Amino acid sequence: MVSPRPMTWLASAPAPLVIERIVRVALEEDVARGDVTSEATVDASTTGRAVFAAREPLVLCGLAVIDAVFRLTAPDVRVIHRAKDGDRLEVGAVAAEVEGPARGILLGERVALNFVQRLSGVATQTRRYVDALPAGSRTRIADTRKTTPGLRALERWAVRCGGGHNHRDDLSSAVLIKDNHVAAAGGVKTAIERARAYAPHTSRVECEVDSFPQLEEALAAGADVILLDNFDDDAVARAIELARGRAILEASGGITLARIASLGALGIDVISSGALTHSARAVDLGLDWVA
Repeated sequence: MVSPRPMTWLASAPAPLVIERIVRVALEEDVARGDVTSEATVDASTTGRAVFAAREPLVLCGLAVIDAVFRLTAPDVRVIHRAKDGDRLEVGAVAAEVEGPARGILLGERVALNFVQRLSGVATQTRRYVDALPAGSRTRIADTRKTTPGLRALERWAVRCGGGHNHRDDLSSAVLIKDNHVAAAGGVKTAIERARAYAPHTSRVECEVDSFPQLEEALAAGADVILLDNFDDDAVARAIELARGRAILEASGGITLARIASLGALGIDVISSGALTHSARAVDLGLDWVA
């Protein structure tokens, strides 16, 4: 059975240089030629204050991105955190405040909101899945590589803020033998043996299976982790009994929020779902000007 990582690690943000690189691309898209509306309507000497406030219950993620947006667009704008990434915010709760030159606040507003609404949406979605596990469950809720191109580091941070865990970061970070690898290699046993011979000794070998004959073959070949693809609850229970702790078992495919409780009760080690990232909606979190 896998064990959970501490929450201090879960909510840790990507490295500042990673965040800044992503934010620079977004700013180039939105503000590279300036803000004609603010320049036309707001005097350069005007200062102000605004708050990032929740307009629906949510799990917060993205404070470091807000910092980066205003650091790059308007260094004179001060960002004050009023909550922490991973916090649950109720309607009206303030995540952060910004104060300083009004034009600077308005310049970075949309980009900052786009990020924090999206990331908090992923964190909120993940928390729903984590909360659906039975009390005391050690099952991990994990994401997949079904992330928005260019935003994987941020979306995976959001998953961690929601209490979830990350699967492999990219194709080079772990061995995961999928159905097409099995087909191309000529079978589960052959694919696992080749992976074992090729991979470094520090790397686990995971193999996807979609039937019990494949599961038995993967266990016999010594797979460290076995992904049960589209197994229903009865099949997952049978697979756990068959494996008897010889491999970490991961359920994936056909995972819905409604199934989390039953799968967790069965004692599956990991539940992975692309829905944590690809189907999470942006939450309603706004920037409200304070008179």
